[in-house]
Amino acid sequence: MEQAPTLPDATLVAELRRTLQDGKQALKEAYLANGNPAALLRGTAHLIDGVLQHIWHTLAPDRQLCLAAVGGYGRREQYPGSDVDLLILLPDGNAETHRPALERLIGLLWDIGLDIGHSVRSVGECIGEADRDITVQTTLLETRFLCGSRKIYTRFRGEFDQAIDPLAFFKAKRLEQESRYAKHNDTPYNLEPNCKENPGGLRDLHTILWVARAAMLTDNWRKLAAAGIIIRSEARLLARSEDFLRRVRIGLHYLTGRREDRLLFDHQEALAKSLGFTATASRRAAEVLMQHYYRNAKRVTQLNTLVLADLASRLERHPAAPPITIDADFQIVHEQLDIRAGDHFERNPAALLKCFLLLSQRPELKGMTSRSLRALWRARGRIDATFRRDPANQANFLALFKENRGLTHQLRRMNQFDILGAYLPAFGRIVGRMQHDLFHVYTVDQHILQVVRNLRRFSLPEFAHEYPFCSRLMAAVPQRWRLFLAALFHDIAKGRGGDHSHLGERDARRFCRTHGISPDDTTLICFLVEHHLTMSTFAQKHDLADPNVIHRFAAIVASEERLTALYLLTVCDIRGTSPKVWNAWKAKLLEDLYRITRRLLSGESTSPLAGIEERSEEARRLLRLRGLRPGVETDLWNQLDTAYFLRHDSEEISWHTLTLYHCLASPVPIVRARINPAGAGLQVMIYTPDQPWLFARLCGFFSRLGYSIVDAKIHTTRHGYALDSFILLDSANQLPYRDMIGLINHDLAEHLALQPPLAQPSQVRISRQVRHIPLTPEVSIRADESSNNYILSITAADRSGLLYAIARTLAKHEVRLYSAKIATLGERVEDTFLISGTELGKTATLVRLEQELLEVLQV
Repeated sequence: MEQAPTLPDATLVAELRRTLQDGKQALKEAYLANGNPAALLRGTAHLIDGVLQHIWHTLAPDRQLCLAAVGGYGRREQYPGSDVDLLILLPDGNAETHRPALERLIGLLWDIGLDIGHSVRSVGECIGEADRDITVQTTLLETRFLCGSRKIYTRFRGEFDQAIDPLAFFKAKRLEQESRYAKHNDTPYNLEPNCKENPGGLRDLHTILWVARAAMLTDNWRKLAAAGIIIRSEARLLARSEDFLRRVRIGLHYLTGRREDRLLFDHQEALAKSLGFTATASRRAAEVLMQHYYRNAKRVTQLNTLVLADLASRLERHPAAPPITIDADFQIVHEQLDIRAGDHFERNPAALLKCFLLLSQRPELKGMTSRSLRALWRARGRIDATFRRDPANQANFLALFKENRGLTHQLRRMNQFDILGAYLPAFGRIVGRMQHDLFHVYTVDQHILQVVRNLRRFSLPEFAHEYPFCSRLMAAVPQRWRLFLAALFHDIAKGRGGDHSHLGERDARRFCRTHGISPDDTTLICFLVEHHLTMSTFAQKHDLADPNVIHRFAAIVASEERLTALYLLTVCDIRGTSPKVWNAWKAKLLEDLYRITRRLLSGESTSPLAGIEERSEEARRLLRLRGLRPGVETDLWNQLDTAYFLRHDSEEISWHTLTLYHCLASPVPIVRARINPAGAGLQVMIYTPDQPWLFARLCGFFSRLGYSIVDAKIHTTRHGYALDSFILLDSANQLPYRDMIGLINHDLAEHLALQPPLAQPSQVRISRQVRHIPLTPEVSIRADESSNNYILSITAADRSGLLYAIARTLAKHEVRLYSAKIATLGERVEDTFLISGTELGKTATLVRLEQELLEVLQV
């Protein structure tokens, strides 16, 4: 049992806890009144300084010990919810001697309400740890004396400053920053960014000051300008950007009452209002805040790149070597591209695009010199209408897409320094634009660049193992630059109102015309932009076993060249929305559609009867391979109609036959689950005497197990048995699929035999995205082309048990289900059902069904 503090300690704890609480409240009130983040951070650090010094002097520990502030607290940047980082310096490294006193000290600090992060080290241990660990070295770099032995602190400071190698420190921090960027997908534009760790966050600013401090140059923006590393206008931009990020982080800490640095959807609206952002006619306050945040983050990444490049040039003392002249505009200096005159971009703006082309063409170049980067950034305003009409500039921009290397990197660099948006104003308008659609996790500009990057990887041999089929197709594509341009334009019209595919097609056509692109190439590029959603829609919302569907799609693409290009763009587009959206099932649907359509376009027969005969023969061959004698399939197949053979492939038909040929009149349900042979997940077959509400009962069972249904094929035999097949995915990866096969086979068969009443849909928690990004559900019921059945289309926010709720509603209206295509896009579902029912021909029934479905879709 933990011992209560002695009375003097208890009195001290109560007194100091009250001091801290009163002081923090006063600082908060002052901040809310004047909005000065620097004053709040310094004031909080000063308040904690006084409390720590009081405790230290009260406890009177060994005079040889020293208490120092480190990290953010050390630089007097103490946020309301942040830990208080402390270093206790020992004279000899023998912590055991001082353990009782130190345990009492640390216990008191926790008792008064401070979240302490502390280390106890000797001077030698500090230097050794710093030499081995860049994180420790960075923390100790900002050490500040608090109380205790000034002598040991001075010794530590002297030895630490002498031991630090500014160049090695810079290289380590640069690698650390690259690793941090990679964790956040190299973009500041995530929809829920971390204002401290994301690219464009506070860490980018800290890194600049850490490197400058390690080089003994300075520790603030004003002194950096005085030292000639930055100019005064850049110092003002850095201070303004830092001030905004500080206010964001402080606001998050106050809103949540803890250390929370992520701009989660839960907090964005309240944070926006607390920071003074207001809603507009078309955007919520949170959207206005986030647009401002992204612009600020972009400015931070720009300045971080510029200043670190300048610091690198000062720290990396290369041996003197004459520059290597490239042409009248550029030269190579220490493996970096350099302008031959400081004002060259201002005098010759055409070089603004030429420099990116050179970086792609010359693999020996590792980047641009600091003066070139700064000159590039300052001259970005020289890109105007006259610049865009210049044929030489147009040729340079187009040539960039035709290079064999560097396209993604250069487009990202151009976007970072506002060159891409200046050259393509339509692109500039979507920079930093959020996409509130529950499945894109990037802003529009970052999504576009991600799609270009995905396409480029298909063309690079070192990435061929990732998507072998796509890489094989890309290897045969001539003039791949056309796909890259189509990717650049495919979402460029987002946010304008209207159909962004058609608006983007107009932009692409105008670009092709002004850049002298041939009519054939223009036609392909514009086709891809206009139809970049078409293949995904057909694959995920239509029955690919229906020859009419394939014929309609083939009529749209018209040629194998267009088909291949659209397939590759579609794969990259879906993968570029979010790491969670792409899965093996979507991959199979798209590949199936591609292969079937290519056969049609190449002249192979697509007659339904011919297809059925081919599948039947292949199924018979597979049955023979499994040892079944000829003719065993006849009895079962006589009970199956043409629709069954259209909707199932030969492998599925043979699996069903192998399982059922000897038990056609089984009085009990038969359930068989297996690993999906066509991709990830489980495939489950159900064979049972037909029963009311069967589909709803199945949906409820799978929902309780945590599975998502991505495909359902519903069939009723001529003798009144249900033969249904489902593809299931476990998005949470809770249990290995193979371990669940036996449980599903037994428990589902038992559940269907008992036929218990349908349970009410459970109340489920919805995700944060769904709560904060509104999505109005949509329901559409329309007759199919045969007018015998109906197509039910549903768009809604996803949640657990949603399909079960839909199935209950359909069963209530005695609607018969033939197939279901379940498309989950992040937190959004787009489901398509083929249904029939005697009452669906009545308008009143349709309206009532739509209304009830809308009710269950509401969250």
